[in-house]
Amino acid sequence: MTGQSFILFSGTANTSLAAGVARELGVPLGQATIQRFPDGEVNVRLEQRVRRHDVLIVQPTCPPVDANLVELLAFADACHRSSAGSITAVIPYFGYARSDKRGGASEAERRREPIMARLAATLLESAGIDRVVLVDPHTPQIEGFFSRPVDTVPAAPALAAALRERMPKNIVVVSPDVGRVATATKYAQLLGGCPVTVLQKRREGPNKTTITHVVGDVRGRPCLIVDDILATGGTIAQSIYTLLDAGAELEIYLAVTHGLFLAPRAAENLSHDAIRQIFVTDTVTLGAPWDRDKNVHVVSVAPQIAKVLRRIVDEDGDG
Repeated sequence: MTGQSFILFSGTANTSLAAGVARELGVPLGQATIQRFPDGEVNVRLEQRVRRHDVLIVQPTCPPVDANLVELLAFADACHRSSAGSITAVIPYFGYARSDKRGGASEAERRREPIMARLAATLLESAGIDRVVLVDPHTPQIEGFFSRPVDTVPAAPALAAALRERMPKNIVVVSPDVGRVATATKYAQLLGGCPVTVLQKRREGPNKTTITHVVGDVRGRPCLIVDDILATGGTIAQSIYTLLDAGAELEIYLAVTHGLFLAPRAAENLSHDAIRQIFVTDTVTLGAPWDRDKNVHVVSVAPQIAKVLRRIVDEDGDG
């Protein structure tokens, strides 16, 4: 970045996380007014000068994804037009990340679908964003959709630290699909070398998958299912039934980075008696009733995000 002088702004999607990052950095949040007109259009007005300052904008593009994405674009454009020295978008949850490839059932259908993750990256760069900070992006190739530098913040260390005191000693870490094996292995290492089990899935449509195999032994043992996104909980529910059929204990724990908890299906899918505790980060603000659920534990990633931002503004990164 261009110097030590920086300003940290917050969008409206997760003001509590932005405030936590500000506390960790020891700075106040920048002043801005964000308004929405009756037709839903957004307007951002900066209430302080940003000329030649390095600007950091904290704004996850969580539901409503389009509204929060456009707000971030407007924020970046306001900073760009006000001659900010540089603009870093801190996007704890990157909406459209799961649309990282064309996923139609047939070759003809795939040719007629967009790659929305790539489009979102293009829009962010077009708005003047110079750098992006993400927390546990859905797939590693998301970084390649940007031509600007991308820093990723792993949530596993923070979640594992919270889990360590509450996990049974004989727990098995479960990856809900092959794509999360590396994440599950990281959790297992952080939790002291737990065994890892992998569930193999077969996709039967854009919104339907079937678990076909359990790779590993879960008989008579409690399980910790780890994933990056909990939206409707359908994958979690299917995983639980599969694990119990394979002989797992009626004692299931969940560790998820981004807890969207989309109603009403999430409540239905997560009502299983086997679920003991759910651990999520604060990349997304929890809504009712999850924010009052005693079995849902929220772990802040503000310290991890602040550490990355401090490295960026101090020009201590590896580039």
